[in-house]
Amino acid sequence: MSDDRILVTGAGGFIGSHLAKYLHDRGYWVRGVDIKPQRWMKSELFCDEFLLLDLTRWNNVVEAVRGINKVYNLAANMGGIGFIMKCFAPVLWDNVTINKNIVEACRKFDLDRVLFSSSACIYPQYRQDKDFEKLEGKYILKESDAFPADPDSFYGWEKLFSEMIYWSYHLDYDLDIRIVRYHNVQGPMTEWQEPRCKAPAAICRKIAELPPEGGKIEVWGDGHQVRTFLHVRDCCKATYLTMNCSNEQYYSLGEEGKPRPPALNIGSDEEITINRLIDMIGNIAGKNVEKVYDLTKPQGVRSRSADLTLVTKILGWTPKITLQETMEELYQWVNSQVNSQFAPAANIK
Repeated sequence: MSDDRILVTGAGGFIGSHLAKYLHDRGYWVRGVDIKPQRWMKSELFCDEFLLLDLTRWNNVVEAVRGINKVYNLAANMGGIGFIMKCFAPVLWDNVTINKNIVEACRKFDLDRVLFSSSACIYPQYRQDKDFEKLEGKYILKESDAFPADPDSFYGWEKLFSEMIYWSYHLDYDLDIRIVRYHNVQGPMTEWQEPRCKAPAAICRKIAELPPEGGKIEVWGDGHQVRTFLHVRDCCKATYLTMNCSNEQYYSLGEEGKPRPPALNIGSDEEITINRLIDMIGNIAGKNVEKVYDLTKPQGVRSRSADLTLVTKILGWTPKITLQETMEELYQWVNSQVNSQFAPAANIK
């Protein structure tokens, strides 16, 4: 049993609840905080205490960090491409407010360490705007590729700016920080309905709703977009290792006195096009799937994959769960949701 008392913000969400359970199962005392409860898992299964709090309010943040010494900050107003490409001001205001509140509370109350969950969305469009076949491997994103900055969404700009907030607090106040950049994390108990679901869960839902023999589904874009997808259990382990790696290792990633924050990619390097992903999920479901393309819908950048050189070097971590295994588990879970006529699945243990 560790003496650390952990706060996981965003614990009512997908990655946050899985991370809280990962820590709780390892003997940590965990307080979960979110503006909403976890829909598919009782709070006592993943934390010792769960508080419903709006972290855009300073007094709520003070309540959240009381008696805590380490913070995993995953709280954010976010969703899939259909959400972040339509909802600009609330995403910016909510998330910047949450992050400046969290980092100031960590400084004010002298907490030991805080981890910020950033995103692959911080990377510039000009490194992700070519088709896979034309890139010759150059689409793989290294941490240093964040600059010169040119994210393709307000959400990406917010995440990059928030990285700067955390880094500036380290430089000015010696606050001990960690920053991870998540690349398309997937698994059960994720949003699977519009407008906040991500592409894999949306594809699973559309295929699950087809009759047993199959049929047509709508595809956003032309299906040639390249992505990688990391299982949430692999993500939790990498996040935990990042939080607990030595300062000497971690701060070697940054540039002292410069706005180049230290960060680690947490993702997979197993690339796949959306077309091939649909074929994979169709095979898992045992259904024949015909793709109907809608080029008017948002589709994000053309090609995105994580360079894992640094995270492997610093943490000795690589993903263990394959894309096939990840999609099998995700489809089975989404299919159970569809078959239960939109009722939450049974609580897991």
